[in-house]
Amino acid sequence: MPPLVISVENLSKRYLVGHRKNRSEQGSYVALRDVLAQEMQNAARKISDVMHGRQVVQGDTLEEFWALRDVSFEVRRGEVLGIIGRNGAGKSTLLKLLSRITEPTRGRITLHGRVASLLEVGTGFHPELTGRENIFLNGAILGMSRAEIRQKFDEIVSFAEVERFLDTPVKRYSSGMYVRLAFAVAAHLDPDILIVDEVLAVGDAEFQRKCLGKIDEVARRSGRTVLVVSHNMGVVKSLCSRAIWLEDGAVRETGEPQELVDHYSARGATSGLKRVVSLEICKRPTWVRDERLRFTSLEWLSSLPLRHGEPAAIRLQLEVRTPISGVGIIIGFNSAEGVRVLTYHMGAAEARRDLLQPGRYSVDLYVDALNLGPGRYTLDVACRSGDILSLDSVRGIEIEILAGPSTPASFAENSSGMCLQGDWAWDNVARPQTAAAL
Repeated sequence: MPPLVISVENLSKRYLVGHRKNRSEQGSYVALRDVLAQEMQNAARKISDVMHGRQVVQGDTLEEFWALRDVSFEVRRGEVLGIIGRNGAGKSTLLKLLSRITEPTRGRITLHGRVASLLEVGTGFHPELTGRENIFLNGAILGMSRAEIRQKFDEIVSFAEVERFLDTPVKRYSSGMYVRLAFAVAAHLDPDILIVDEVLAVGDAEFQRKCLGKIDEVARRSGRTVLVVSHNMGVVKSLCSRAIWLEDGAVRETGEPQELVDHYSARGATSGLKRVVSLEICKRPTWVRDERLRFTSLEWLSSLPLRHGEPAAIRLQLEVRTPISGVGIIIGFNSAEGVRVLTYHMGAAEARRDLLQPGRYSVDLYVDALNLGPGRYTLDVACRSGDILSLDSVRGIEIEILAGPSTPASFAENSSGMCLQGDWAWDNVARPQTAAAL
């Protein structure tokens, strides 16, 4: 049996969350002495926290939040462990603890070997430096020696496919080029343990296949250990040898990826169904760096649950901070395996809008008949402008579609695809069978 590389015992992480009192709700009159007393109390508490080495938290009142509670598991050399769970389940917190970015509140982590983390692709890149200079800078930040970077330089550039722009400042790169180069640098480390958080969702389909191939090479061919966090269930099933399901900061289930993904999909789609989904607190992909526009909420205007063949309507609320022209919206439906099966986009120029005044806007999508078959899906929303690939992007909004009155009985559950009637034509002339045909 391969040796243990990671051992996690009763791991817990607590955060303190500050809440600011809404003084306008306390009454029409608030005495100045009450405000001053509260501020002095807050200042005294912060000074005490600094002197005792505790976390300093802003706010009038404090609340404990346990991101992880008593998490235990083991990983052996050569395993690819997938970590799944809804947003806020504690996945990223777990990886930060394993990467030693933050310390646990309780519990113990034992690691054997060199650790490399791809938690935030592009961390350490300087926009004013060229691609060549950033390879050396980022490689050094990730723990590579200068000789090691030189040895792998050509391989990194070839993998990222940025040869023509190697001496161009990365601030002029497209978001796809930026992400490809960042992943290429981090992926060509030689770690004993590689920790990956959602970076396999970057780039186009071809580059994603290259990423998966590289991870497979690191794990299976080199015998190293890989931990992968992903909302793409197809990646988890195809890449991982074992999986862990986190829910509310605790391990709900551990097992084979196929079985675990089926259990997770069956539970997650129905329990996460909401008419209004807040998008302000959702984690954005690492390549979203534009701050001019942000999605704030998604609202289902049509009745829930959604049904195949029936009308559907979605309202997106967004906040514009500075004027933007040519804004277009994209909404995509993905199967439970993470495969895009339906996309609605503002392809026509007249559908796009110039949002020239800062403030809140809303945009509605109306669908006469939702032709996705019964099954569980995740929804992606994105916003672009001109040559900017993504002003904002939110992924993994869970939704379920049920069978409708017009759904054929033969159309299986969890088909995760389009179900259309099509145009059919019969040949109405019956031809007698010939002897040769018999």
